[in-house]
Amino acid sequence: MLRLLLPLAGLAALLRAANIPQRSFGIDYDCDCFVKDGRPFRYISGSIHYSRVPRYYWRDRLLKMKMAGLDAIQTYVPWNYHEPHLGVYDFSGDKDLEYFLQLANDTGLLVILRAGPYICAEWDMGGLPAWLLEKKSIVLRSSDSDYLAAVEKWMGVLLPKMRPHLYQNGGPVIMVQVENEYGSYFACDYDYLRFLLKLFRQHLGDEVVLFTTDGASQFHLRCGALQGLYATVDFAPGGNVTAAFLAQRGSEPTGPLVNSEFYTGWLDHWGHRHSVVPTQTVAKTLNEILARGANVNLYMFIGGTNFAYWNGANMPYMPQPTSYDYDAPLSEAGDLTEKYFALREVIGMYKQLPEGLIPPTTPKFAYGKVRLQKVGTVVEVLERLSSAGPVKSTYPLTFVQLKQYFGFVLYRTTLPRNCTEPTQLSSPLNGVHDRAYVSVDGVPQGVLERDKSLMINITGKAGANLDILVENMGRVNFGRYNNDFKGLVSNLTLDRDILVEWEIYPLDIDGAVNHDINGHLDRQESSVGNPLSYEAPTFYTGRLSIPGGIPDLPQDTYVKFPGWTKGQIWINGFNLGRYWPARGPQLTLFVPRNILVSSVPNNITVLELERSPCSTQACEIEFVDKPNINATTQYENYVPQLFVRDMWLNHL
Repeated sequence: MLRLLLPLAGLAALLRAANIPQRSFGIDYDCDCFVKDGRPFRYISGSIHYSRVPRYYWRDRLLKMKMAGLDAIQTYVPWNYHEPHLGVYDFSGDKDLEYFLQLANDTGLLVILRAGPYICAEWDMGGLPAWLLEKKSIVLRSSDSDYLAAVEKWMGVLLPKMRPHLYQNGGPVIMVQVENEYGSYFACDYDYLRFLLKLFRQHLGDEVVLFTTDGASQFHLRCGALQGLYATVDFAPGGNVTAAFLAQRGSEPTGPLVNSEFYTGWLDHWGHRHSVVPTQTVAKTLNEILARGANVNLYMFIGGTNFAYWNGANMPYMPQPTSYDYDAPLSEAGDLTEKYFALREVIGMYKQLPEGLIPPTTPKFAYGKVRLQKVGTVVEVLERLSSAGPVKSTYPLTFVQLKQYFGFVLYRTTLPRNCTEPTQLSSPLNGVHDRAYVSVDGVPQGVLERDKSLMINITGKAGANLDILVENMGRVNFGRYNNDFKGLVSNLTLDRDILVEWEIYPLDIDGAVNHDINGHLDRQESSVGNPLSYEAPTFYTGRLSIPGGIPDLPQDTYVKFPGWTKGQIWINGFNLGRYWPARGPQLTLFVPRNILVSSVPNNITVLELERSPCSTQACEIEFVDKPNINATTQYENYVPQLFVRDMWLNHL
């Protein structure tokens, strides 16, 4: 209360008079260490992204991290999570960053805040809002005047909220990261970094430690480091720890050694194997880092979930799945793992572990099968999904031009001539971003996909509706291609003729689901018949009743999709994320208990984009008590390279 009533200078004088030691955190270049409250300090930290864990579970995850022996947590602030539309800010509910920081403080954890504006993080567009692309020529992460103006405005909202949470002001935040891995970006714009340094100092003051993170090489640090920002590095287990820290010494000859991202696992992509990093490899390298007296942040300590549409992608275009489990010490669902206890044991060799009980793994419940009924195709319910009607344009418009940043857009034109014989519909400039479901007068024709399927054959009569439902599968989050436009970003051709005169429908599917999409339609029982290779994108709904008479329900669960192909699922209006069992490796989606209710049946909506099992087998999904995120349905012999984000060497 005192802090609220007195200016900071007056408070400091009062503390001195009362002989209360003033809180401080800084760098001592003589002892090559951090100094906290006047004493040398080394931190062991772990990454948790509040945007990937439901608020309901923040306390549980933080307590498990504290009980592992961590001094601190590290978290990213995704700009696009808090400013989804220009000038519209949201810090409520699951986005209540200040509450998250307060919880960390209450748990006895310090915080290393990675404030952006760019964060990478395998998060859509690396946390940058898609509305920045409304200026098509914008150079992101540079001194581009429009980009800087947007950053300045956003930081003018975010950083004043953070200032009371700085350590010297009684909060948990000991360090704030400026930008992220900037040395891996092509722009190499020191004026941009200087602009950020001045902006952060203006809002946060001169006392807080500001730092950068880059790959552990002179090449990465050349453009990523800047005088006035403490340069730290990131590197993986199994490598040469001495060489990695020598790279940091090239930028910081004295001061604490810091690995800001020590990888406990690695990210996944749809269609590739689930990444696994052996526990003993992580434990061995962690021991080497701590034996040097170095500071370390374990990335990730818990990965969590890319709910809704928040996943990112790498190049060549490979989107990440809904699960961000990361093979981390705490699983996606916050479960204690063998890796958790092994790393806790290593940490215990260097500091006293906290006393008390570790919160147990949360129970999971298999609710069983839920029968779904067909509601209608996207085209049949189009008026419910796009109440404002279509935007008319000679040539296709992108998602950004339509001010629709996520999800789906339906592009419609008419066939200019009879296509009685199969006729080539193609995207000659690879302009389908990212996946398009094609039908003619409601008859499915096939799928176009970025980098993978640029041409299909279609048939239909002149004047028939050619409907192309385009899915944004997540924007590129790393490297130079994060100005990732979505939709039909170049023209489609029929044989060699450019298709023109489009009606374009932005679809508010999340809004329609929340307003009970099935309440306005007669449900259609699908007839059993010969399965098509593709079906038109279709909505299905069902209800999950939580059984009575069993204590402590609802509990966490997982949902799997036997016989389903690819789509999106909502439970009680909450967008759980994408499923794609046909490609893998993720077959189940994590369902946290806080979105379920026991008093009434839970509403389930599924949008199946390609092919459901409903014409040949049971039309149902199943709630199970064990996850499966490591099925290898495709690319069985391809083993992805660990710790390499970008498969294109020319991203720099």
